Parts: sequence; C-alpha cells; structure tokens
Amino acid sequence: RTFHGHPRLLASDVYSQYESVRRGEQGIPKYFNFASDVLDRWSEIEKAGKRPPSPAFWWVDGEGEEVKWSFEELGFLSRKAANVLTKVCGLQKGDRMVVILPRVPEWWLVHVACMRAGIVLIPGISQLSAKDILYRLQASKATCILTDDTLAPAVDSVASECQSLKTKLIVSKGSREGWLNFTDLC
Repeated sequence: RTFHGHPRLLASDVYSQYESVRRGEQGIPKYFNFASDVLDRWSEIEKAGKRPPSPAFWWVDGEGEEVKWSFEELGFLSRKAANVLTKVCGLQKGDRMVVILPRVPEWWLVHVACMRAGIVLIPGISQLSAKDILYRLQASKATCILTDDTLAPAVDSVASECQSLKTKLIVSKGSREGWLNFTDLC
C-alpha cells in the first residue's frame, strides 16, 4: 500500500530510461550491448550518487567464501577480461569461444566480457565428456576454450582434432602446459 499511487518510488533511473524507449519517447540504439548500455550505466548512476552502491554480483560457495562486486567493479573486471580475450588471445568480434565452467565468478565475468567484446560465447556444462567437447569444438569452429583443471585433460585429449582451436584458457590456481591461466591474466 505504501507504493500504491507512487510508481516513481519503484522505478530506477535505468528502468525509467528503458520505459521511455518502450513508449517511443527515446531513440532506440542501433546496436545494443548489455555491458556498456546497462552495466556501465548503472555504474555511472552509482558514481553520481543517484543510488547507493549495491552488489551487482554476489557469489557464495558451499564453504561460505564470498565474492561481491559493485557495478563499477564488475564493469572494470569485465573490461580487463575482454582485453585478455581480445589482446592476449587475439579474439575478434564474431569469434566463437566455448566456456565449460561450474558457476564460479569467472563464469559470469567471461559472459559479460564476451558481450562487451562481441565474442560469441558457447556455454557448456561440467559433465561433458571428451567426445562431447570434441563435437562442440568442431561444430562451432571455436577458436578459444575456457575451462578448469577438471576438464583440461579431456580438452587436451581432443584438441589436436580441432583445427580452429587456437587458444586454451584455464581457471586455476596453478599452471598447465599449453594453457594460458585466465586468473593470472586478469
């Protein structure tokens, strides 16, 4: 009842901006990019003090370890990750990348980074076998794969059969021969 008759109390600046687009009061961008058009906009609103900082991302694992990123931090980290993908890995807009990770913070970070850079992300689940990975790499003609220590051996066993695969990234605390450590690069 408190909000009845007061729709502005529920609408944020970002929501009202897109509501005005829906009503035809604002031009629709020719190209929409979630990372720059939404995430960066929320970051600007927080920086300007129009809303209090709040987590854009809040992850908790089974042991209680937490990762919290504000909109500004998520924007900054996703730009760093996009730079790793484009500059270190040499990926360009339209290139395909297979991501096979459990739902760790890097999973979300790479999704936003791919949106930011225009890289086509192909998600996969951690239960994939080497045969499944081979099929996905060959069918998609992906030039990059990102996974963790668990699936890296399966990728290594089929990588020689994937001519388009140029870069292998791993989310790990250690290193692995033939792989770039995504965690260290970011």
